[in-house]
Amino acid sequence: MTKFINLHTHKFSNLDNVIEVVNQYPWEFDMSIPNYSIGIHPWYIDESRLESDLNIIKEKLHLTSCLALGECGLDKRIEIPLETQIKVFKMQLDLVKQTNKPIVLHCVAAYDEVIAIKKELKIENPMIIHGFSKNEQVAKSLLNNGFYLSFGKYLLRNPDLEKVFTFAPENQILLETDTIEESIYEVYEKAASVKGISIQEMKAIVFANFSSVFNHNQ
Repeated sequence: MTKFINLHTHKFSNLDNVIEVVNQYPWEFDMSIPNYSIGIHPWYIDESRLESDLNIIKEKLHLTSCLALGECGLDKRIEIPLETQIKVFKMQLDLVKQTNKPIVLHCVAAYDEVIAIKKELKIENPMIIHGFSKNEQVAKSLLNNGFYLSFGKYLLRNPDLEKVFTFAPENQILLETDTIEESIYEVYEKAASVKGISIQEMKAIVFANFSSVFNHNQ
């Protein structure tokens, strides 16, 4: 049976018909969560804990229950200096390069930098911008550089994003809930209605992308 995919959530709901990639932080790791991503979010960089955080990420990335690195990335709207963020981001990318696991990205006002770092470090792991909320021009730039776009909160909240979602190639999209109260089923319902297809067709598209990005055939 094709399951619903929730590419990024902070809340483990343990539903039988959903594969969830639950966001975990190294400093508060929960062993009971079956499928997760792990990373240092730019908001929570703590240099006094950095070595220990990176060691935990390195260890978990080699486990089958760890599906991805993340969320990690860059955010120009916070007080942590961008140089520090870039340093920590690159350290995490060096770890994930030793695996074929994808990267779940938090990116705010730093898309050019993220694209440049992907090229500079020759990252071949799939890179997914979670919670995509920008315009068609930004989407095009990311899609042309091989990124995947994950939609959720802003697809439900912002009608302008519907155009971008319609335009994005079917083989480069994923769906998520992140921290919203709405369920993953509601996100799929919205996504299917924007694309003018059935929920079953939407499920098949996202599941195929998930299987390809995560080497997953459950």
